[in-house]
Amino acid sequence: MVNFHLREAVYVVRLEHPYLYLNIRVVESLRNFVKYNMSEGNPPRNNEDDSPSGAMPERGWNALRSHLILHKVDVALWATRVLTIIFTLGYFIPLFGNPYNAYYKALASNAASSALRLHQRSPRVHLTREFLTLIMMEDSCHYLFYSLIFLYVAPVTLVLLPIFLFAILHSASYSLTLLDTLGQNSWWGARLMISLVEFQSRNILRLIAFTEIFLMPFVIILILLGRAGLLTPFIYYHFLSMRYSSRRNPYTRNMFRELRFVADRYAAKPGVPGFIRSLLTGIVALVCRLAPPQMQQEQ
Repeated sequence: MVNFHLREAVYVVRLEHPYLYLNIRVVESLRNFVKYNMSEGNPPRNNEDDSPSGAMPERGWNALRSHLILHKVDVALWATRVLTIIFTLGYFIPLFGNPYNAYYKALASNAASSALRLHQRSPRVHLTREFLTLIMMEDSCHYLFYSLIFLYVAPVTLVLLPIFLFAILHSASYSLTLLDTLGQNSWWGARLMISLVEFQSRNILRLIAFTEIFLMPFVIILILLGRAGLLTPFIYYHFLSMRYSSRRNPYTRNMFRELRFVADRYAAKPGVPGFIRSLLTGIVALVCRLAPPQMQQEQ
């Protein structure tokens, strides 16, 4: 239970304070690097090092194998996220196989990741209304719902962008854990790439939030093109409402506020034509009416 809450605290720090999180990971890596190299040189050991708590953990392939056995669900999560990345790249760069198959496999692997994460967050199932409400508030449930929406829609490139970025963001953190298990001197190039991903985590999350919002009018266009069903916009609106009300990820909500600020500021310029000003004002008013009631009360 302590490890579970510790992982949740690290997740919140990584989302809200990516620079602080990156500094913590860098300091931790440097500390482990020093310990690892000192242990190879067999330096004089003090009483603290002789204690079991001061012993260096085992590194190498045997340690990695033990880690994979002990953390099966975490490893399965990492594997499904890596598969999401591979299938997405297979859709954009169709070197092997059918790109349309890769598209739906990417959505399916994202659904598997969301289901596993949802199982981690709520391991015990209760057939009650309160439990269903709690499940619907989880971000992993949101993206399980997202995958199911577009599994029955014609392939749209933009749909893969949020799940691709989420897969990169979440798999990068656990990849660093696996590399630390192998040893501090392993795969320095991969460590550099992971550090860059974590350093840009805030911008990645903002891009995901913008894509989620932009997909709403885009889905309506898909209906006019005959590439989506009539119910798809209503179902996607429900997904977007859940993202807006998310407790753990405020980026969609913040992006709505930023877009409203930009629209209001542009509409207030004296040189803007009247019909554009009226259009922007009407869009902002419509979005505010469609926003979840609880969030309107907070504002």
